[in-house]
Amino acid sequence: MNRIKEILKDKGISQTWLAEKMDKSYPTINEYARNKRQPSLEDLYKIAGILQVNAKDLLVDSAPSTTLEVKINKGK
Repeated sequence: MNRIKEILKDKGISQTWLAEKMDKSYPTINEYARNKRQPSLEDLYKIAGILQVNAKDLLVDSAPSTTLEVKINKGK
């Protein structure tokens, strides 16, 4: 899963603009943005550079994650 659509929206950038900068078709960028298709690692880094974000930000939600803590009681 990626956050391309969310980051484009936050930055006020259109998918058409990104497609032009990437030299990709609009349908390809649209599939990336809708998580119907994932970009190659090379394209992911290219998108990150164009959008001036860390590649990790395209993949991972920056909001704190909730974790489930499991305690194991070892018998004595």
